[in-house]
Order: sequence, then C-alpha cells, then structure tokens
Amino acid sequence: MKRFELIAPCHFGMESVLKREIQELGYDITEVADGRVTFFGDGEALCRANVFLRTAERVLIKIGSFPAETFEELFQGTRALPWEEYLPRDGRFWVAKAASVKSRLFSPSDIQSVMKKAMVERLKGVYHVSWFEESGADFPIRVFLMKDQVTVGLDTTGESLHKRGYRKLAAKAPIAENLAAALILLTPWKGDRILVDPFCGSGTIPIEAAMMAAHMAPGMKRSFTARTWPHIAEERLWRETLEEAADLVDLHVETDIQGYDIDDEMVSISRQNAKLAGVDGLIHFQRRGVEQLSHSGKYGFLITNPPYGERLQDKEELPALYRTIGERYRELDAWSLYLITAYEQAEAAIGRKADKNRKLYNGMIKTYYYQFLGPKPKGRKHPEICG
Repeated sequence: MKRFELIAPCHFGMESVLKREIQELGYDITEVADGRVTFFGDGEALCRANVFLRTAERVLIKIGSFPAETFEELFQGTRALPWEEYLPRDGRFWVAKAASVKSRLFSPSDIQSVMKKAMVERLKGVYHVSWFEESGADFPIRVFLMKDQVTVGLDTTGESLHKRGYRKLAAKAPIAENLAAALILLTPWKGDRILVDPFCGSGTIPIEAAMMAAHMAPGMKRSFTARTWPHIAEERLWRETLEEAADLVDLHVETDIQGYDIDDEMVSISRQNAKLAGVDGLIHFQRRGVEQLSHSGKYGFLITNPPYGERLQDKEELPALYRTIGERYRELDAWSLYLITAYEQAEAAIGRKADKNRKLYNGMIKTYYYQFLGPKPKGRKHPEICG
C-alpha cells in the first residue's frame, strides 16, 4: 500500500494535543509546525485520521514542497510535482485555498491561478489532451507559503473536521467542535470524573466530552472527499475504519456531565444536538445561571467558554460575571477550573492567578486558556498532560 506524508492542520496553540492524538493512533510524526502536524501513513492511516482525530481541521496528502519567490518559480515548482499520481484524467481539481505568511508571493487569487495553470500543463503532457472535462471526483488542493517555501497538499477531508454532523443548531458565537475537544484533552479529565460547563451554549463542550467518555469517534457520521478516490484509499478501508469506530462505542458508560445555560432556547438546542450526536443519555442539560452553580461532588471539572464581551454593552458586565464565576468556583470542593476567554482581566475578576495560562486562537480572536488546578483525588495519578 502506498505510503503518504500526511498534514493535519489544527488551531494555533493546539499542536501538542494533535501530535499526541496522532501518536496514539500509531503513526510517526515527521514535523510539528505552527498550526499543523505532519506524519507518515498509508491509505488506512488516511481513513483513520479523518474518522478518529478530534482536534485536527482536516487531513491533507502532501504532494510536495519547493521554494518560490516569483510566480515563474511557483509555476515551475508546481508543474514539477507528480500530479498524475493523484489526479485522474476526469478529476475536477482546483486550488481551494492559498495562505501566505512572510512570503514575497501573497495574493491568494494569483497564487491559485498560477498553480492551476501549472497543474493543467503537467497533466496535458501526461494524458495527451488539450482540455480537461473535469466531470469526475473532486480534488481540492491547499497551499501554504511560509517564508517563500511552498507546501502543497491534497485535501482528503472536504468540509472541515470540526463539523461532526451533530450541530444542526448553534449559539451566536459557538466554539468549534475540534477546539472544544482540544480544551478537554488539555485537562486530566476522564469519563468517570464530573464535568460541568456553566455556559454551555449549544452544548459543544459537554457533547465532545460525552463522545470521549463513550469512545465515539468524531467522524463516524460524516462524509469525506477522499471516499470517492479508490485509487488513493479503496472503499474497503473506509468500511473497516468505520467498523472499528463502531466497535469501540460504549453508551453504557456511567457519566456525570452537565451543561447549564441561562437561555431556555440554548438548553433546548443543546439537547437536540446531543441527541443527534447519540450521547443525549450521557449529559444532563438544564436552565441555570452561573450564580446558581453548585455540585455536591468532589474533584470535578469546570470546562467552559464564557462570554468574552465582544459587544460594547456586554463588556460592562464582564467584571461582575467573572467575579461570580470565581465566587461559585471557590464554593466547589477540590474542583479544577478551565476557562477560555479573550477577557484579559479574567484572573483579577476571578480572584486567583491561574496555575497555567495558554495563548491560543478561537477563530481570529486571540484568547487565553486559564487553568486553575484543584488537588488530585487521593490514590489517583493524573495522566501526562500536553504542555
């Protein structure tokens, strides 16, 4: 089976979490860079990475890389790549996205146009045709330019991996599913521990936690572009991967996962999304404001994405809101608090300096993942956490 170099992009700041996921799937890492992890794998690895990775954005086959400071160098470098190994004669191919950082070539539309022409020139010589019908399967290409180094990848995923297929309804500013999963994986939480999200919105953090507790692969209920590429990964590999995922699911696991929101509509949406995900029996959602936050258990986890105050009128309410978070947290017995926010005065309002603080991006917004660590349960050792 042909071996590929696969690239998995992720949220900036979450590379170590994704690296650990890929290693746990059994694949060798070749590079960890800002916003992506590269690893070796065959067609089966391509299928398993798409179905099982919780924190990746997508999975790309690396076609090649080369330096380019001019459009002529970009054209020649692109034309030199072995496109015929990946693109069939009737394939529909295009450069879906071009990103440039600290490079002389920076216009996405020009980069896309030049690369498309170069690919056509290469394939015209291979297939001995002057025009491509492009009536077959889709082959979207993505290109990254970093300091004049071009990296070209074939997108096997299609719609981003954060779209699991369960979130038909969303809050006004929902957290991406893969970012929610990464926030959970940055904690020592396991499925037999208490988890509460007091600002659950459309339920993403509790749902992702429940899927982890039930060993439910995030890509079980969605489609992938590469499933129409039998010359890359035959249908048998997809079926076997999905059978592997189905065999791992355990919906009989006992959990204490709760999601609160002050908005009745959000609670209803959360329940509907959890049902679509197949984990509604593992989560308790209810209408409850953060000022009512309480729990009789010990050693629980608050993992949450509270309001950031993006609107001017909301900013005025943030100090009081975060003070309330701090007050309710102090009333919980030996709990840990993990909180992502763009509000830079969060620690002062909460009344405690975070034990750890990780900078990351939620979309285009620079945020901080404040980690207030509670004591470890007696007799239990925390697993190693990504730094």
